[in-house]
Amino acid sequence: MDKKVKVIPCSGIGKVFGLMAREAALETVHELCPNTSETVCLAYIVTGDKEAKEKIEGCECITVDGCPKMCAAKNVSLTGGTVIEEIKVLDTVKEHKGKQFGSPTQLSADGESVVNEIATKIAKIINEKN
Repeated sequence: MDKKVKVIPCSGIGKVFGLMAREAALETVHELCPNTSETVCLAYIVTGDKEAKEKIEGCECITVDGCPKMCAAKNVSLTGGTVIEEIKVLDTVKEHKGKQFGSPTQLSADGESVVNEIATKIAKIINEKN
């Protein structure tokens, strides 16, 4: 079984919080924890892709959701992944009232700052596991 923690963001297309979720996941797996984490595309999980299912089934996963629907957390659980942490972008955003985070396609400096904060939180969880 693969020991890398899977970091799976929501798709959140068309929403800045979805972009923030994806960017935080990518920062985590590419920059902060490249040897101990990886990501899996939520769209493949949702559509029942065999390879994506095999990649998360029985594995420790951290989901990153941009909205209260929690699509990543729900679908990872339904597919057999073990969700060890559900990160909610909105929980972090609430701590930064009055800030402008950008658009669905481009983060502002405030948005990038929050993404870094979320990625650091995810990396801390991963590092504590190892």
